[in-house]
Parts: sequence; structure tokens; C-alpha cells
Amino acid sequence: MEERQRRQPGTNPDWMSYLPEELLDVPLWNLAIPGSHDSMSFCLDVSSPVLKSEPRLLRVIDRLFPCWTRPCVSRWATTQESVLSDQCDLGVRFFDLRIARKPAEGSKLFFAHGIYTLTTVKEALGELAVWLGDHPKEIVFISCSHFESLTDEDHLNLVEFIIALFGKKLWPSEDVPTLRSCWSRGQQVVVSYGDQQVVLQYPELWPGVPYLYADSPDPKKVIAYLEDQKSKGRPAGFYVSGLNLTEDAPYVLLHPLQSMRKMTKKALSVLLDWVKEQRPGWQQVDGVNILCCDFVALSSFCSLVIDLNYKLQRFPVTDPVN
Repeated sequence: MEERQRRQPGTNPDWMSYLPEELLDVPLWNLAIPGSHDSMSFCLDVSSPVLKSEPRLLRVIDRLFPCWTRPCVSRWATTQESVLSDQCDLGVRFFDLRIARKPAEGSKLFFAHGIYTLTTVKEALGELAVWLGDHPKEIVFISCSHFESLTDEDHLNLVEFIIALFGKKLWPSEDVPTLRSCWSRGQQVVVSYGDQQVVLQYPELWPGVPYLYADSPDPKKVIAYLEDQKSKGRPAGFYVSGLNLTEDAPYVLLHPLQSMRKMTKKALSVLLDWVKEQRPGWQQVDGVNILCCDFVALSSFCSLVIDLNYKLQRFPVTDPVN
């Protein structure tokens, strides 16, 4: 309890270093970890076109009426409001990074959600590297996925950049990560990569982390889906329970003046009540691991997820690495 009281209300920049001694040897996939869904969507570029992977109807309308379509898409595709370092200070340790090659930007890589971002991959990851240097006992999970329009050369350059940037801070995929082992080696970064062929070439990369989400704008359906998934037993290793709401293109076009922020704000009480009831850990066949939410700065989401770890103190830690 003494360590827990050192955390400041509303901010959690060093929460991993404050966890009780008995949790330091627990595999990180048995802890509760806050994550942000579409972590880079706070900086969408309304001058950029709709992604090629978006529905054809939306792309056709975008070509005809870009001044209407792109602000509308931005309102629905923006799911975060804080830069990565601020998300880290809130307690976020899992980052959902959807990477894309932006038209007319050469070899630079950006992020995307409906449309492209203003910030490049190198700028965002560089910001994370600086933050980690100031918080040596915090571990982050970088989930790279989607890879809109990337070439084989883009993948190669991206992975080589990640390895050069984080270097010895990367935790290799063949080892079981715990807080104590990470601290002893000075390793702070787990990178999952959503392209299996690339993962096979680099021991520094982890396979893509399963992301379970309901694909629904209704928070009650989101909870029902996650409960159904729990009843089937949790995946081995890392996995994400997505609390994010989703909408389709027709819904966006029919609600141009609404936004994902408004939708999320209305749903938060239902979603957070569910979070409070969860348990992480190896004792629970349905134990949660990474929980992702939209607009992590809007609520106490991060603190609620972090506090789930203290439920593990109620059980004897007999064989935490299994």
C-alpha cells in the first residue's frame, strides 16, 4: 500500500516501478496494462485523402466533395487527443500504431485511421524513446499493424529504424518478460509486428498481438462480446481487450456533425464499470491483460486498469511464470 500511495491521482508516469514486490516476477501478459486504441489519431491530416482500404462509396464521395468528407471522417476517426508522451504519463503502456505510406510523401511513413496523420513514424517513435530515457523502469508495447501501401523496402527500413532507435532496450521474443528481468537488462520495449514474414526475419520482433473487439457502436454489445470471448478462455501470451466503439461508413455519412468523442463520452460509464470488475493473472482462465480504450485522457480509465493489478495480492504467488 505504501508504494501505491505514491502514485499521484490522475497521472501514472511510473506506475510499473510502484507495483508490489510479489508482482515483479509475473510475466507481463499476466498483468493488467492500459492501452490506447489508434494511438496516433490525435493528429489526422484533413488535407489528406481517404485511405485506399476504406469502402469504395466513401472514396468516391471523397473525390467529389473532399472539403466535406475529410473533416467528417476526421471527427469519427479521431480516437485520442494526447501526444504519446502525455499518454505515457497517464499510464498507457500499449500503443496501437497503424502505419501507412502517405501519397506524395516519398519514403516517409505516417500513421492512418480513415485518413493519414501529420506526424511521421520516426517523429512519434523518437518521442517515445526520449520518454523511456526519463522513465527507466517503465515498459511499453509498440504494436505495428495495417501497413497501408507499404512495400517490402518500407518494411525493411521501418524495422531497421526501430532496431537502431531502441537497440538494447528491445526485449527479444524468445524470452518471457517480467518487470524484474526487464529492469535487470535495461530492456523497456516490446515490439509486435503484424506481418508474420517480417517477424520471422527479426528475433527483436514479436508476432502481432490478438486484438479482440466487438465492431459495434453500442457499449452493451461491446461488453457482451468481451464477456463471450472470456468464456472461451484467454489467449496464450499477450492479448488486447478492445473497449473501443466502432462505426461503419454509412453511419458516418448519416451523422456528419457527430463525432467519436461524443459517442465514447456517452458510453464511458458502462465501459468503465466493466473494467472495475475484471481480474488479471494466471489464476483466472478469463483474466484480462491489455485493455485498450478511446480518448484515454477523458476518464480514469488508466488508473482503473492499473489498480486491477493489486487484486493479484489477494492470491499466493506460487508459479507466476506458467
